[in-house]
Amino acid sequence: MDTHYFQHKGICFASLLYSQERLQYLENEFHVRDDDVYLVSYPKSGTTWMIEILSLICRNGDVTWCREVPNFMRIPWLDVGGIGVKLVDEVHSPRFLASHLPIHCFPKSLFSSKAKIIYIARSPKDVLVSLYHYAHMSYLMKKPSSFDELMEDFLQGRVPFGSWFDHIKGWMQMKDKKNFLLVTYEDLKQDQRGTIKKICTFLENELEEQAVDLVLEHSSFNSMKKNNMSNNTMVPDYIMDTKNNQFMRKGIIGDWKNHFTQEQKEYMDSIYHEKMKAIDVKFSWD
Repeated sequence: MDTHYFQHKGICFASLLYSQERLQYLENEFHVRDDDVYLVSYPKSGTTWMIEILSLICRNGDVTWCREVPNFMRIPWLDVGGIGVKLVDEVHSPRFLASHLPIHCFPKSLFSSKAKIIYIARSPKDVLVSLYHYAHMSYLMKKPSSFDELMEDFLQGRVPFGSWFDHIKGWMQMKDKKNFLLVTYEDLKQDQRGTIKKICTFLENELEEQAVDLVLEHSSFNSMKKNNMSNNTMVPDYIMDTKNNQFMRKGIIGDWKNHFTQEQKEYMDSIYHEKMKAIDVKFSWD
């Protein structure tokens, strides 16, 4: 199956799931509610993991919902067209919605609301490796001929949802807002309990320690990999090659070290430091 992109506000989107009409509607007409919670991320930054964590927090650690309902129905994707529109429209308040949109494409009504934003970020090197494997199973990305080719496209923003650098720098404009929480994939790996409790505090939904234990247990990589409602095997085969679906591959940090040459590392580091030098945020991977 061929993958086609279209451009919206200088960003690539896969026409298989996205449309100009939906994106324009979201930006200009979609009404953000004050009790909404938006999970925002650049692709391959840990969104699926965070959806599971939020699903469990909403149910005080009870795993039943996660085992009976696919993750894309529990926390629907705001930006997706087709059935995605119906899923978003049917969510009852308080709504939990996921999005990969850069800040300049997001609904304008967000910025005059009290809605909460949880932004999950990940080391761009690990994002790139994950994107490379994802591109070989998903019809939402053009399959690169080599890792070098994808690296160059990634660094130049010629991939779906545009530049990682622009995406993260755009959303970091909100870092000092009380309705904005930055979480990194690395934070979750290195201190999952502490990070989950931080999320609970942000959501004003403090859990008992026993409930936190359940969130930890059922959002573990092994638990999610075995759960067909969470490991994306329920995704339609016109979106992903389910026969070769290794969507949940390793769930580790630092896998880039198994893929990058020294030359690639130095090249990406030089671009990273140049593009990120003006940002006043210290990330876990810096």
